Amino acid sequence: MRFISGLVLGVVLSMGAVTLYAQNERAMHPRIAAAIEALRDARNYLESAPHDFGGHKAAAIRATDDAIRQLRLALAYRAREDRRH
Repeated sequence: MRFISGLVLGVVLSMGAVTLYAQNERAMHPRIAAAIEALRDARNYLESAPHDFGGHKAAAIRATDDAIRQLRLALAYRAREDRRH
């Protein structure tokens, strides 16, 4: 299910107009864009870490993926709303 959600989101974000609006939303909301980048960095660190952080590594990676997905959806929502007005 997560794969399908990611695939659908990827298709939506790759469309020309939506991508343009999404880029504009990132510019209009730099803290959200910075949070996405920080979460990606943390996820990469977690994934490559040789230890499991007391058993919390897998859950932290899932939560990070969910947070990134939600932030992207928030930006995509704003882009759609801005397009309508």
